Amino acid sequence: MEFYFAPMEGITGHIYRRAFHKYFPAPDKYFTPFISPDGNKILRNKEKRDVLPENNTGMQVVPQIITNRADYFLIAAEYLKSEYGYTEVNLNLGCPSGTVVAKGKGSGFLAKLDELERFFDEVFEKCTVEVSVKTRVGRNDANDWERILELFRKFPIKELTVHPRIQKDFYKGQVRTETFAYAYENWDKPLCYNGDIFTKESFEKLTARFPELSAVMLGRGLLSDPYLIGLLRGEALPEEQVRKETIRVFHEQLMTEYGEVLSCDRDLLYKMKELWFYLLDSFADSEKARKQIRKCEKLSEYKMIVEHLFLEKTLV
Repeated sequence: MEFYFAPMEGITGHIYRRAFHKYFPAPDKYFTPFISPDGNKILRNKEKRDVLPENNTGMQVVPQIITNRADYFLIAAEYLKSEYGYTEVNLNLGCPSGTVVAKGKGSGFLAKLDELERFFDEVFEKCTVEVSVKTRVGRNDANDWERILELFRKFPIKELTVHPRIQKDFYKGQVRTETFAYAYENWDKPLCYNGDIFTKESFEKLTARFPELSAVMLGRGLLSDPYLIGLLRGEALPEEQVRKETIRVFHEQLMTEYGEVLSCDRDLLYKMKELWFYLLDSFADSEKARKQIRKCEKLSEYKMIVEHLFLEKTLV
């Protein structure tokens, strides 16, 4: 069983990945937030920085591409191979964002299976790197999943990661376990599960039902508990004070490195607020701190709130 870190737009860029990899039990693979090539640029400067090998030392990183045009996908994939040495890219068919879906990308592409098949025909005829896919189980209706999977089965997809929700579910409600079960029973290549793994208990329930999974991809659960992979691997957790101090040092590194690239204190403050939206789940009795962080408008105030949090609160 391998563990992957899911791409989280705006959060899991190279600065976050490096710090996470330094301090916490590391995943087997990190997937980058998606690259969106267009007719003007293959990669924007921010995207280039995110995939530079020197920014990802010691990590196995897979760039993720979001597009509905095979020519753009091929150009980006070949550029990532020739310039940076990547041997695998991942196609995003899962993003549920309304602006993305409106353009027929991400999970919106799942509503256009004829176009998707033509896309795959060209990509797999011409692409010289391995292609994996991260997908939802439909755009509007999970009953479309059998047709979608039948289409996937026609092509040499390296690995399929399935988040068993449809686009309009976003991240709400229960995952569609029975829909995922259809993939488990009818997919004959490596299969990765993604969705709502927040605890050891939820992981054990999943693997009891699907014992032959090749991998599990963790996103929100890992942002909320950076020790989750170690827990799922059966590793002993460090003592609470050690874990808290490690989280504190991790936080300080992120503050320093984000501060070096962001233009002002306000930008840094809002970047750190994104972090705590998830990370506060690791702290007991943290609702007051959550409200304080959400409402604060000055970096100096934020630092005082966080200092108090580390001094006074225990970990879950």
